[in-house]
Amino acid sequence: MFAIGEFARHGRVSIRMLRHYDALGLLRPAYVDPSTGYRSYTAGQLADLNRIVALKDLGFTLEQVGAMKDLGPDELRAMLTLRRAQLESTVAESYARLAQVESRLRSLEGDGPAADVVVKELPPVRLVGLTATAASFTPDDITPVVRPLCAELGRRLPDADVHPSGRLTCLYERNHESEDEVVVRATVPAAVDAGGNLNGLEVIDLPAMRAATLVHRGPIDQVLPSWQALARWIDDNGRRAAEPARELYLDTPDDPADWVTELQEPLD
Repeated sequence: MFAIGEFARHGRVSIRMLRHYDALGLLRPAYVDPSTGYRSYTAGQLADLNRIVALKDLGFTLEQVGAMKDLGPDELRAMLTLRRAQLESTVAESYARLAQVESRLRSLEGDGPAADVVVKELPPVRLVGLTATAASFTPDDITPVVRPLCAELGRRLPDADVHPSGRLTCLYERNHESEDEVVVRATVPAAVDAGGNLNGLEVIDLPAMRAATLVHRGPIDQVLPSWQALARWIDDNGRRAAEPARELYLDTPDDPADWVTELQEPLD
């Protein structure tokens, strides 16, 4: 038997933590002296202590550790698999935020995307698509709206009498009935009859317009510096932007780092 201090030293934890584990029912002493209240532990309990510490280090709460105490191997494996997926998601989010920080630093240091802006005459076009509303222009509000909207467009097209004649294009314009909201449309160009079977898709006709354009290379969730570079060019050249702004997805391979997107800002 080990006194609590010896057991704490061998288990590399504090006496206070052992008392806390006892209070939570995670690790009871093997013996408590009824007259002094001194706690004693067996060497075999070191394995139980190590399991608690290991699970805690993996990010499980003590409440979760307690619930896992009596799990069998298969149930424990399922819990650890779930935790692994959570950690992988956290790592992916951290890498994405790191890339955004690096992109912002390059922009601040004058090494952002080169403003290779080309003014183009965009012809009139008929689009079919879906519309949703985002709370604001911030990426955190736009991305959760755009991605499912594009996915839903892809699901509906096969059952509609629509034959796309061009690439996926997303449109953005202010909701003039709200201070911050943005009307978002996921569309494809197509020669369609508005009265045909569109499977719930709407027809959007855009007139011919002149637009300032800039090619963005890389993940679309890192597009903000490119849009800002385009805005600076418009301001520097005494132009005024109109709506709707467009993102024309020219190439979308499996790796988002290789995406090519043309940004189109209509000019007044």
